Amino acid sequence: MCVFLSMRADKANLQKRFNADYVEEEFFGPKYVQSAFEFPKWPVITGNDPGGISLMNWGLIPSWVRDAKGAIEIRSRTVNARAETLYKKPAFRQAAVSHHCLILADGFFEFREVNGKKYPYFIHVGGRIFSIAGIYDQWADPSTGEIIPTFSVITTEANPLMEMIHNVKKRMPVILPEEAEKEWLQSGREGARFLKPFPDAEMEAWPVSRLITSRDPEKNSEKAQARVAYPELSDTEPSQGSLF
Repeated sequence: MCVFLSMRADKANLQKRFNADYVEEEFFGPKYVQSAFEFPKWPVITGNDPGGISLMNWGLIPSWVRDAKGAIEIRSRTVNARAETLYKKPAFRQAAVSHHCLILADGFFEFREVNGKKYPYFIHVGGRIFSIAGIYDQWADPSTGEIIPTFSVITTEANPLMEMIHNVKKRMPVILPEEAEKEWLQSGREGARFLKPFPDAEMEAWPVSRLITSRDPEKNSEKAQARVAYPELSDTEPSQGSLF
């Protein structure tokens, strides 16, 4: 799964990177670590508006969900969508055909299991802002009429670096090459060709503290991404490219 993201860029840098306008201010302030299960608003670019960056809630609610109870129940199961079943699963297949988006990030976190213990890692792409392939939908709350836009992160099989880190489920988010971003947004049914592992040679990773899963008020700080040396990992610590 991919359930922790990072975004430290300010509005100007986001707009410059994606050549897009950002119209909502409430997001800003560095997000060193953000959990999907808080169902936060997060910056995305949609195929319907590739020149704009908007906020959507993480945890896709399909438009066909009948009521608020159903929306709450389904969103915890749709923070991720598997590439292999994206065009088949009822919760995702409609959006997979017509509602593609870019999920903007500058890093993510994953857990490695060693001798029954889990160790968090921070992973990034050369320290730069990147995009993750996603799908989105809009749900109308029948009790209030409110329109709620939501999204899901698409995951795929792990590359060698991520296979070493996420060594139980061996998954990773679909990170898009910059030159493929616009194509993904308009790819519709042909989008499956983009849903593959990103080259590990362009990625870097290191262990971090378990602060990311705590309720510590300092959770959203540079400390969440600071490298931590675990003696248990000293012989097998992934860093960049092919690991060693």
